[in-house]
Amino acid sequence: MKIIVDANIVFSGILNANGKIGDLLINSKKHFDFIAPHFLRGEIYKHYPRLSKISGMSIEHVREAEFQICKDITFISEEQIKAATWVAAEKLVADIDPKDTHYIAYSKHFRCKIWSGDKQLIKGLAKKGFINFTSTDELFLLREQ
Repeated sequence: MKIIVDANIVFSGILNANGKIGDLLINSKKHFDFIAPHFLRGEIYKHYPRLSKISGMSIEHVREAEFQICKDITFISEEQIKAATWVAAEKLVADIDPKDTHYIAYSKHFRCKIWSGDKQLIKGLAKKGFINFTSTDELFLLREQ
């Protein structure tokens, strides 16, 4: 089962690799195919100082945590997504959070759910009929079955 992983999930995993999110990202290769937009790599790098400050880890330890969390995520180039899909995704998130366009476009293109904890995004898109989300608890249950 393919799952789009968003930034807040990856950041949570980096901050707490031993938590539920970290466990799912590190130990679910047999159960899920995690994918993410390639731009997420740059977002992680850009936030190293913030992740270090929040966690109390050195930048080197943040990098190590990133490696563990991201080793089973396939980062896919944005160029694989058709222009029409980008336009549809942009329209959906324009009044919610345009920074989340990537995740919606990938979800539409790959026909799979987004793993996100962004309640504002999830609620805003649900009002528009887009409900292609999954939660940490749902994934944990699926993995255990």
